Amino acid sequence: MMNVDKAKKRIEKQIKKGFKGYPLVSLAYFGKTPNTATEVVVTFTLEEGAEPQTQKLVSENDAREDETIQSVLVKTIERTNANTVTEVAGVSLIS
Repeated sequence: MMNVDKAKKRIEKQIKKGFKGYPLVSLAYFGKTPNTATEVVVTFTLEEGAEPQTQKLVSENDAREDETIQSVLVKTIERTNANTVTEVAGVSLIS
């Protein structure tokens, strides 16, 4: 398993590249408070106009600091050969 900081840096590096075409992986964090993301929704889109596939990962604590979840995100980005990785800023509230 990958160290959480290393995983986060890898993901951040991909996000900073900006839009490079498809496949596209989008990450969105959700939580009951703006400070703790207990869920992350990963959306994978193979090509423009394709039906997006989503996967939800749930964490007891903050998913952004969860080594397992961050490692899964890195593996997902690698496995899908994503050209673009985007992230919704902050934590969206679960109502």
